[in-house]
Amino acid sequence: MQKKIFPMLALVAAFAFYFWVKSNQRGNLAQQERIEIQGDVLPFKRDTSLLVYSRHARCRMGCRQIDAGEVNDILLNGKLDASRIQESEKGLTYPLEGITSDKQYVRVVFAPDENEIVVVTVIDLEKEWPCNCN
Repeated sequence: MQKKIFPMLALVAAFAFYFWVKSNQRGNLAQQERIEIQGDVLPFKRDTSLLVYSRHARCRMGCRQIDAGEVNDILLNGKLDASRIQESEKGLTYPLEGITSDKQYVRVVFAPDENEIVVVTVIDLEKEWPCNCN
């Protein structure tokens, strides 16, 4: 009888450990919900003068035919998708979505820093563009 209980206890412990690890990983939905973003209130100013573009963002903008003016407009008027807020070792990233002047539906991911707002990437949500960004 005891030989049957030990494997079952080990299996239950393994499942409990698995769920504990999954619930404590960075960027998971449970942690995102704890951020408590109220509506579209962002924890940083929507100040276009603070924008700095990552190399990856510049490349994606070129591939997807999105210019800096359109990124500025998304920063100023875009809607936050709180379900896509992510956390990394560098901090939190905030995806804002909106429609550009040439009618592209885009998501721009911003990473606020102390004195700047880094544009991490730019995504066209309706069209797949060929791109060779590394």
